[in-house]
Amino acid sequence: MQIKQFIAILACAFSVPALAEDQNAQLAAEVTALREQIVQMKSMFESRIAALEEKLATVSGAADAAASPPQTVAEPAPSAPSQASAKGGAFNPEISLILQGAYTNRKEVQERHIGGFVGAGHQHDEHGHGENRRGFALDHTELMFAANIDPYWRGQATVAVLDGEAELEEAWFQTTALGRGVGIKAGRFRSGIGYLNEQHAHQWDFYEQPLMYKALSGGHSYAQDGAQLKWVAPLDTFVELGAEIGRGQNFPGDDRNVSGANSHALFAHVGGDIGVSNSWRAGLSWLRTRAGARESHFETDHDEVLGAFNGRSRVWIADFVYKWAPDGNPARRNFKLQAEYFRRAENGSLEVDDGLYSNLWRTRQSGYYLAGVYQFTPNWRAGLRFDRLSSGRQSLGDNPADIEIVHYHPSRISTMVDYSWSEFSRLRLQWSRDRAIPGIIDHQMTLQYIMSLGSHGAHKF
Repeated sequence: MQIKQFIAILACAFSVPALAEDQNAQLAAEVTALREQIVQMKSMFESRIAALEEKLATVSGAADAAASPPQTVAEPAPSAPSQASAKGGAFNPEISLILQGAYTNRKEVQERHIGGFVGAGHQHDEHGHGENRRGFALDHTELMFAANIDPYWRGQATVAVLDGEAELEEAWFQTTALGRGVGIKAGRFRSGIGYLNEQHAHQWDFYEQPLMYKALSGGHSYAQDGAQLKWVAPLDTFVELGAEIGRGQNFPGDDRNVSGANSHALFAHVGGDIGVSNSWRAGLSWLRTRAGARESHFETDHDEVLGAFNGRSRVWIADFVYKWAPDGNPARRNFKLQAEYFRRAENGSLEVDDGLYSNLWRTRQSGYYLAGVYQFTPNWRAGLRFDRLSSGRQSLGDNPADIEIVHYHPSRISTMVDYSWSEFSRLRLQWSRDRAIPGIIDHQMTLQYIMSLGSHGAHKF
C-alpha cells in the first residue's frame, strides 16, 4: 500500500510541470492572438482616420480657396459667431492693450525733418512715435476692441492714447460671409497699399517706420474714412485684388470737405510657398488723392518758406516679402527679408508766403528700404535695415531759378536685437546712423519695450 501511494505521488510530481507547460503555451498563444487583433484594429482605424483627414483637408481647402486667402500669406477671415451670439445671447469682444515706451539717446535737433521733402518731412509736434523726444518717454498706448457683430459682420476700433490725448486710429466693420473670396470693409481703416502700411507700431521689426513711410504719409500709416473691396482668387497661388475710395483727409491729401471721393487706391498681391520651408508675397499699389491749400514748409538754399499746395498727388508702391522657416515651423528659427519702393508725383500750383507769388508745382520723388530680420533662437532676433530717399528736382517762382528747393538724398542704416519672453512681451535695443537732415549725422540709440495685454488677433503675413 505504501509503495502504490509512493508511485502515485511521483506521478503527480512529474505531471505538474507538464501541465504548467501546457497552460503557459496556451496563455502565450492567447496573448499572441490578442496582439494580432490589436494590430489589425489599429491598422483599420488608422486607415479610416487617414481617409477622413484627407477628405476634411479636401473640403477645407476648397472652402478656404473660395472664402479666404491662404494662411501663410494673409490673415484668415474671422469665423462667424454662434447663433446665440447672433441673437444677442452672448457677447465676448476681444480686448487688448498695447503698452509701448523707450529710452532714446540722440542729438538735440530743434525741428526734425527729412531733407528735400515737404509736408510730411517736418515734425512740429512732439507727440509722434519718438520723432523729437530724448531720454525716457512713453509712446502711444493702444486700446483695441474687436468682435463679431453677427454671422455676417465683424467690427474693430483702435484708440491711441498719449499724455491725456486720445486719437481714434481705426473704427471699421467688414463682411464675414459674402463668400467667393469677396470682402468689404468700411469706416476708418489703414489702406491696403504697400506692405507695412496696415501694420500697427507694435508689429514693426524696428523702433520706427522706414524713412519711406515718413516721407510718403507723414510718419503714420496712410489711413482714411472710406470703403474697401477685396477679392481673393480661388487659385493655388495666392492672388488678392483690392480697391478703395475715401475722404483722403490725410497727407499727401488733405480734408477738402467735398462731396464724393477725394482719394482712390488700387492694389494687387500675389504669393505662395516654395517647398515646405519658404514663402513669399509681392505686390503693386497705386494711390491718387487731391490737396487743397495743403500747408507745407519748404527748405530752400537760403531760408525756410511756408507754402500751400493745391493739386493732385499720385503714388506707386512695389513691395516684396520672403520668409524662411525650417519645415515651415517658425517657432525656433526663421528669417524674413522685405523691401518696398515708392515713387510720388505731384502736379498743381503752389502759393508761397501767403500768396506773395505762385507757380506751377511739379515734383517726382522716390525712395526705398531693404530689411532683414533673423530669429536665431525661440527668444532672440537680430535685424538690419537700410533706407534711402531721393527728393528730386524742385523749384519755386515764375523763373525756375528764383528759389531752389534743397535737393537731397536722405539715408539711414539701423540695426537691432530684441528678446521676447513670449508673444506678449518684447525688449528691443536699436542703433541707427541717421542722415535724414542735411548736414547732420545723428547716431541714435534706443531701448524699447512692447507689452501686450489681453486677446490679440493673429498678424498678417
